[in-house]
Amino acid sequence: MLVKLENPQLLSRVVEIISELVTDVRIKISEYGLSISAMDPANVSLVGFKIPKSAFSQFESGSDVLGVNLVNLKSILRRCSSKSTLILEKKENTLEISIQDRISRKFVLTLIEIESEDIDFDDKARKIEFSSRIEMNSLDLIDSIEDCLVVSDSCSFIVKNGKFIIEAKSLNSARSEFSGDEAKIEAEDCKSRYSLEYLQKFMKGAKLSEKSILKFASDHPLRVDYKTENMELSFILAPRVETED
Repeated sequence: MLVKLENPQLLSRVVEIISELVTDVRIKISEYGLSISAMDPANVSLVGFKIPKSAFSQFESGSDVLGVNLVNLKSILRRCSSKSTLILEKKENTLEISIQDRISRKFVLTLIEIESEDIDFDDKARKIEFSSRIEMNSLDLIDSIEDCLVVSDSCSFIVKNGKFIIEAKSLNSARSEFSGDEAKIEAEDCKSRYSLEYLQKFMKGAKLSEKSILKFASDHPLRVDYKTENMELSFILAPRVETED
């Protein structure tokens, strides 16, 4: 297995985001490209990440699974600059990581056995029903989540009368409301509550894509998608179902 990626800083940023949710992952290299599916230790969130084969300048692989520690991989990928070329090559039980820039550097990462369940993000996502789909500007979503963080540790996603509302309530409250002018709303009336601790981590992915896509239903999991030409980053978050004060 050998794959070559020009300008690998996008991969570096995504690995950093995923490392806040899970430590060890299986990186799968197949004829379709590179992918990661993982669930956090608390079984609250699920992450899926894909880079298509077309995004690589060189791609020689059958079907390989790389068990890696993301903390170690993150530290290596941080050594890439905007002008670097990244080469990943599997050799027996190691992953050789070459960073080619003005000079050529090489790191060797020992592959590990992953004890957690082998999860397929797409398979899990297909089993969830969503009644609402919201497509909105990522910066607006980030601002709304940050507003909610000021007053609470959870927020509600609400669709009511054709409007999408992000609201947090405790002793104080915060509320952002979007009409069809500010977001593309394809939804039935519904309401579900989610942890801001997790949403705050997901918002780091929103900085990678101009648009964010949200799918949810009343007291159901939330799916968040960020897509660009060269990657897809998705999250699923379990709802909080306790009664609000």
